[in-house]
Amino acid sequence: MDKKRVIRRYWGIFTTIIVGIVLVLAVLLVIFRLFGYEIYTVMSGSMEPTYHVGSLIYVKKVDAGTLEKGDVVTFMADEDTVVTHRIDEVVTETSEDGTETLKFRTKGDANDTADGKLVHYKNVLGRPDFSIPLLGYLAFYIQRPPGIYIALVVGTLLLAAVFLPMFTKKKEGTRDKKK
Repeated sequence: MDKKRVIRRYWGIFTTIIVGIVLVLAVLLVIFRLFGYEIYTVMSGSMEPTYHVGSLIYVKKVDAGTLEKGDVVTFMADEDTVVTHRIDEVVTETSEDGTETLKFRTKGDANDTADGKLVHYKNVLGRPDFSIPLLGYLAFYIQRPPGIYIALVVGTLLLAAVFLPMFTKKKEGTRDKKK
């Protein structure tokens, strides 16, 4: 085989591997949403060693009435903050009119004390089913500039790397003819 063919063959193998990796990452980051999962990145060590910093957690919606002490839940702590902690206590508060409201006292596995505020059942987003360590770093990075721009450039270069050889390859058995 000549040198160009060897280079093309190895280039094809390389681009196939890269495309495969990108497809697997796309499945892990996107496809699970079709099955009702929300995906979050673990940003603190409050749930170590259950969920490591930089992990992606896959959270499935759950009926808050089925939750009990020891369950791990993901919830809205405020308008901008999503937290994943373990339920330390299930609390039923009764208002003056006799209405009962379900709330949860939560605590991070690595924390010494419980969280300061009770979590209202309506703020519970779901229960994590599984996690993938370290993938959260990548997901977090490519969701914001400059990561999103780098991801777009890499994707474009990857497409070019896959399809460009098709347009530059000469057909077998043809020769350049001079006029």
